[in-house]
Amino acid sequence: KAEFAKYVKAKNGIVLNPDGAFDVQVKRLHEYKRQHLNALNIMADYLMLLDNPDMDFAPKTYIFAAKAAPGYYLAKQIIKMIWALSEEIRNTPKIKDKLSVVFLENYCVTLSEMLMPASDFSEQISLAGTEASGTGNMKLMLNGAVTIGTLDGANIEIKDAAGDENIIIFGMKTEEVNQRKPHYNPQEIYHHHGIIRACIDRMDHGINGCTFNEIAQSLRTQDPYMVLADFDSYRAAQAYAAQCYADKQRFAKMSLNNIAGAGIFSADRAVTEYAKNIWHL
Repeated sequence: KAEFAKYVKAKNGIVLNPDGAFDVQVKRLHEYKRQHLNALNIMADYLMLLDNPDMDFAPKTYIFAAKAAPGYYLAKQIIKMIWALSEEIRNTPKIKDKLSVVFLENYCVTLSEMLMPASDFSEQISLAGTEASGTGNMKLMLNGAVTIGTLDGANIEIKDAAGDENIIIFGMKTEEVNQRKPHYNPQEIYHHHGIIRACIDRMDHGINGCTFNEIAQSLRTQDPYMVLADFDSYRAAQAYAAQCYADKQRFAKMSLNNIAGAGIFSADRAVTEYAKNIWHL
């Protein structure tokens, strides 16, 4: 973590606090991967700290890195919103030592080689039923990061391999998503949930001088990946993650169990299974 902080300071001029948890979401930027759920939770913490800057709050750094497809307008807006949020928080004196957000540009293998060993938590928060597998979650697990995730993609195998107590699972399961989707009404949640409403309204009013009306409108009226439906469960998972991290012994145990359980994801095992079951070689 100290090495990675040194790199970020040299490259981006941003000072990270290695004593706080490094919560990492690095992957393609796509609405189904729900980087905006992560951002919504950060915004909720930020607004809470603005109201009460002296509250007891364990220091935390959220690290994002992602690339968006060239023509994917909303994905690019989400990148811009996370950047704007990071700038505004960094320029708020009483809060910047407790909460920080970094969006690293040009995500590539070299960057991931430095970032993954420095990660404490691995964000794998796609809507259940949308992620085919994912491999970044395996690489983060191998480096000892504890997954905060939905029961989706390879998170299911990670849970089996690391043990239920060494992963933080939240949100609807695929069956629940399928049941709820036909009559899902995000507008109702927006009107009845004070924290969600405050965060979405903030997107309209401006973050660091930029407005994000399209993201706000999408969440309020369509929310195709049910961000608002999983919000409370995600907040609870983040609170539990902070609790785990505060207990150094417990967190070390969770981390080591992830490293020790990562063997099943080796390429040797995968290729052998393909050779046997699919190619019949």
